[in-house]
Amino acid sequence: MGSMEFESNHWIWDGVYYPQLFGLGGIMITAAILFLSTGYFGGIGAPFFPYFWPHMGLFYKNRSRKRPVRVYMDGCFDLMHYGHANALRQAKSLGDELVVGVVSDEEIVANKGPPVLSMEERLILVSGLKWVDEVITNAPYEITEEFMYTLFNKYRIDYIIHGDDPCLLPDGSDAYALAKKAGRYKQIKRTEGVSSTDIVGRILSSLRNLSADKTNNNSPDIKQGLSDEKIQAETCNSVKTQLSHFLPTSRRIVQFSNGKGPLPGARIVYIDGAFDLFHAGHVEILRNARQLGDFLLVGVHNDQTVSERRGCHPIMHLHERSLSVLACRYVDEVIIGAPWEVSKDMITTFNISLVVHGTVDESTCKCDTDPYATPKSMGIFQTITSPRDITSMSVARRIIDNYEAYKSRNLKKKKSEDRYYTEKKFVVGD
Repeated sequence: MGSMEFESNHWIWDGVYYPQLFGLGGIMITAAILFLSTGYFGGIGAPFFPYFWPHMGLFYKNRSRKRPVRVYMDGCFDLMHYGHANALRQAKSLGDELVVGVVSDEEIVANKGPPVLSMEERLILVSGLKWVDEVITNAPYEITEEFMYTLFNKYRIDYIIHGDDPCLLPDGSDAYALAKKAGRYKQIKRTEGVSSTDIVGRILSSLRNLSADKTNNNSPDIKQGLSDEKIQAETCNSVKTQLSHFLPTSRRIVQFSNGKGPLPGARIVYIDGAFDLFHAGHVEILRNARQLGDFLLVGVHNDQTVSERRGCHPIMHLHERSLSVLACRYVDEVIIGAPWEVSKDMITTFNISLVVHGTVDESTCKCDTDPYATPKSMGIFQTITSPRDITSMSVARRIIDNYEAYKSRNLKKKKSEDRYYTEKKFVVGD
């Protein structure tokens, strides 16, 4: 978006080279100006004159130099989802460069409760988004006067951005009050249908299903001491959060998409998966896959396929998972609801040069058919080492293992979110 303009008037030196001042007359005018700039004329101090000279049209005026508008947005970015991505996309649209602050673990604990992901994992997720230009680690939860000074001077931030939902400190005060008072605050529209609180609620609601699935050795066990009655009660209380309120639109997909196809002769790499609870392991495997070619095509399996192959329903629905993948800077295109088997027709249709798969696989189904049999027979299949052993289920397990802490956190946050939706008004934005 627009840029801030800064004029550079090298008044005397640029003036000497102005064409109208060439020749004897020009020399005389220049000499007179130099005399006035060092002496007095009629008792009026002439050193002040140069400030007005550019407006008198006597000197050449340099073209205005533009510097990019830099905007800042912060957050915990715990359990990264398409709502986070859309918030940062909107923030980027209000400037030229987006600087993102990732709140420290200590600040999250003090203001919200225990984070699910480590600082390292959250940094990987934020840095992996296509709209992010710079990241500040261990940012404070509150925009204090000291931190605001740092933003404006060290990082050259022009505006601080936040969503239309309130961000309150433990004492009930607004975390962005000082930024608003300084006139350097801009608001964006909160993305409907998802939040980290909502996702934690979905995971807690799935406890009953996980508990019942004891025949599957690869499914996470419920923490000892958690009774079936307790699981049942929590499931009943979380029916609302278990359901997704996401309203997918074609406009949102376009906003997240690069909008560009592969160039002629490009080496197209294909990788597929569930990409549920999009995490740091996903970002790093996608980065490694992208380095093997010129264009990365990602297949996101539909909900039914994930349920059949993994043995439990995905936490995030197909369109939610697809947007999370599309938001990744290493991804060029996504197949929404990709087939389980990579066929010859599919390879030809998309002109795929290489099919890759990581060493970490969440599928628990022992299938008779190999989904990669065709690309293997064509000699275009490659297994790449997964940089991390983290999985969607291992992330969910962190919440399950700290059931009471996250239950308490969610009850507090859910009250705040319910109040937001009750008092919600239309906000311009997308």
